[in-house]
Amino acid sequence: MPGRPVRLASVRFGRRGAHVTKHHRRRGIARHGRLRRHPWRTVGKVIACIAAVGVFSTVGIVGVAAANLVSDAPPTVHLVGQTSGPIPEVGALKGGMNILIAATDSRTGEGTTYGTTEDSSGIGLNDVTMLLHLSQDHTHAEVISFPRDLMIDFPKCPDGDGGWNGAEYYVPLNTSLVDGGLPCTVLVIEQLTGIDIQAAGLIKFNGVVALSNAVGGVPVCVGGDGIDDPDTDLELPPGEHTLMGLQAAQFLRTRHGLQGGGDLSRISNTQVFLSSLVRTIMSAGTLSNPVKVWGIAKAAEQNITFSDNLKNLTTLYQLAMAVKGLSFDDITFVQYPVFDDPENNNRVIPDEDSAKTLTDAIIADQPITVTAGTGQGSIDADGGSTGTASPPAPASSASAGTSSAAPSSTSTPAALSDNVFGQTAATKTCSNGAG
Repeated sequence: MPGRPVRLASVRFGRRGAHVTKHHRRRGIARHGRLRRHPWRTVGKVIACIAAVGVFSTVGIVGVAAANLVSDAPPTVHLVGQTSGPIPEVGALKGGMNILIAATDSRTGEGTTYGTTEDSSGIGLNDVTMLLHLSQDHTHAEVISFPRDLMIDFPKCPDGDGGWNGAEYYVPLNTSLVDGGLPCTVLVIEQLTGIDIQAAGLIKFNGVVALSNAVGGVPVCVGGDGIDDPDTDLELPPGEHTLMGLQAAQFLRTRHGLQGGGDLSRISNTQVFLSSLVRTIMSAGTLSNPVKVWGIAKAAEQNITFSDNLKNLTTLYQLAMAVKGLSFDDITFVQYPVFDDPENNNRVIPDEDSAKTLTDAIIADQPITVTAGTGQGSIDADGGSTGTASPPAPASSASAGTSSAAPSSTSTPAALSDNVFGQTAATKTCSNGAG
């Protein structure tokens, strides 16, 4: 494409998709560094983990009591265009607050449980990328999950050494951490969606383990034929299970144990976990238990790398108070809408029309209504399918990404297209196991 700077030094493409160069090679626990046939992914999962809403809520709830934890937290990162000081008042941010949550598949500093650094080292690849929106009036929250196989353009990104990496064309989202760390992932999602992101956090495998242990386990329902995934060493028969520790991380990373076997199946399966985690964290049994509350705060603080404007007890406490007042019906998890990539069906590309409806609602600070079902990786609690087998083919190649919708009333929910899957935290769903 003439006139567009292309820098692919850190990525090479082959028949199976995108790979990081030798410094970031990966073959590990689920070998998710490689782009396969829809290989959410992504933790992609694991981190998934990030019970985005739940993590920030509980950290804030015990923020004052846990002040001494702050000194032991990982170093913060600075986001391009943001001040390094704390956000003065969460409720004063026009249009609500947007927090980017990423999970890395790096094994550096994680022990040998998830594989070795030969599988992934350093900053790693994005195992999961999510955007949390909290409305300005604190009446609703939305969490958008982006497929790691999503092929998009990257803007220029800081290289971490005071310089900048050039813009890139048609590259997988999951390489944005390698390209420029958490600040780069923020810039990539801002360019894709047109949404201003004020803060961010990055979590690793051990963070998922620590969080699931701190709450005493996360109850999930497994449906279909159960999950038997040798890639993640996860075997769960149909029925109810309480996931803790390594098993929670395996559950969030599985895709081949689900119907569809791909990245999109993994996203909807992750939402089974996240909705249950939010219900668990926000339950009276958790919030009234000082040991659990302290454990959650410690797990989050020690395993999340925050942007410097978010690592502040006052800001975290304000976030906690805002989220604490939400009902489960007001917390919605959605998949970013995509089509199969016509150039490579191991990848996906944005469904720009459906995405614009979603991002316009976020920019306008509107609540949303999901009518398409939860997606192919989950089924409703009664056993019925709630999603389609795969994304439809693109109808056109409309211009991309940036939305400029004017703010509108937050009282009327925006109806999303039939290619936007998801669920609220109140919806009980089960994994759609492939056996």
